[in-house]
Amino acid sequence: MMIQNMNTAGLNLINPSTQQNSAKISPYNAQQNFAAMLKDSINEVNAAQIESDKMTTRMINGEDVELHDVMIASQKASVSLNLTMEMRNKAVEAYQEIMRMPV
Repeated sequence: MMIQNMNTAGLNLINPSTQQNSAKISPYNAQQNFAAMLKDSINEVNAAQIESDKMTTRMINGEDVELHDVMIASQKASVSLNLTMEMRNKAVEAYQEIMRMPV
């Protein structure tokens, strides 16, 4: 779910019609929109991790849960976390590159 949301957000940034509308948005509003999107994405990753933990606990306790459902939830959480970490790494690299630029 997070990947779909992030892809949708990325496509909106590339879409020319959206770029015309973004010129009307103040820097403060753009910052708030970005912060809200980032917060929502992190919350979705957290929710996937919590769901994976719950399903694993249910399976360990012997409750009626299918092994393949537990594995799918675990993989979704893992992929979401890996994507989030890679995006963070790219953002840090971009920031470091900007800071190395001569003024």
